[in-house]
Amino acid sequence: MSELNRRKFLKVAGAGGAAVTVAACDQEPAAPAVASTMPRLTWRLTSSFPKSLDTIFGAAETFARIVGEMTDGNFTIQVFAAGEIVGPLQAADAVSDGTVEAAHTASYYYWGKDPTFAVATCIPFGLNCRMQNAWMYEGGGIDLMNAFYARYGIYGLPGGNTGAQMGGWFRKEINTPEDWKGLKIRIGGFGGAIMSRLGAVPQQIPGGDIYPALEKGTIDAAEWVGPYDDEKLGFYRVARNYYYPGWWEGQAMLHFFINLDKWNSLPKTYQAIIQAAAQTANTIMMARYDMQNPAALRRLVQAGAVLKPFSEPVLDACFKASNDAYIELCTANPDFKKAYEAMTAVRAEDYLWFQLSEQTSDTYMMIQQRKNAL
Repeated sequence: MSELNRRKFLKVAGAGGAAVTVAACDQEPAAPAVASTMPRLTWRLTSSFPKSLDTIFGAAETFARIVGEMTDGNFTIQVFAAGEIVGPLQAADAVSDGTVEAAHTASYYYWGKDPTFAVATCIPFGLNCRMQNAWMYEGGGIDLMNAFYARYGIYGLPGGNTGAQMGGWFRKEINTPEDWKGLKIRIGGFGGAIMSRLGAVPQQIPGGDIYPALEKGTIDAAEWVGPYDDEKLGFYRVARNYYYPGWWEGQAMLHFFINLDKWNSLPKTYQAIIQAAAQTANTIMMARYDMQNPAALRRLVQAGAVLKPFSEPVLDACFKASNDAYIELCTANPDFKKAYEAMTAVRAEDYLWFQLSEQTSDTYMMIQQRKNAL
């Protein structure tokens, strides 16, 4: 190349380079590759709970908010309280038939369809919250239950936990197993089937309808969750005896139910985001209850609630009735047997461990709490 041609080449190249630079500066920054591949979706989620129960209902709001934030607003999930689209106990059906894309509910509400539904939430004398998480996330529980849910067109993910619940509000004392006979009690899930074996008359009533039923004497007792939610519902005004523990709910795991076809149609990125959002909601709900229950319990006692433990004979009778029911169900229902045996394997191992570590440490610290040393 001659010197003259070389100079012409550099001049043109320089001008072209400047033009490219100017053009690049004039353009908007390119959107991230991930965001540009995110389709715009709007889903509806029906909750089984009223907005007044802010900790339980709030788990669905947390879930929806995180999905929206992680997708830059491309994936919107609208949350509806119980009754706004369907009733609280119709949430699973609404997901199955495609009325809504998703629901936030308690799997055990649908145990009447198949008792296997109950195991994913809780069954009497089952797991505590940490054990339930261990089974679901590390013990194959999510996959096991989804193999079952698929028959109903549902994909499920853990979506919150209440922890160990209280035993409920009673107009009269429960001192012996015979005191269950004829007792009309509001209780959800599989626990009611066990109580019926003891002579009680279980009633499955949505949260918002419990207080008037208790006030009018339509029922003699009611269980809901624990101090924070129970205070909101005002049970202490019409039934003073507040029993513990809720042996039928050593924890209660809620779930996000998603229409299976909708789930399968999601991009893998969206599926991963939903899984992350559900797991976050699961953690936050338990943390909120642990922060709110102590102060609520103090207020309830100050308002006149009388704390009473179930006696050992009462608990023994309930434990036996539960195990008798499980033997019968495992014989008659292969799905229940599979879920029950997987769950109880975790229970046996973790209680072996917890009695060394958690119980010993917690017991000592509880003694210090009673000494006002904390």
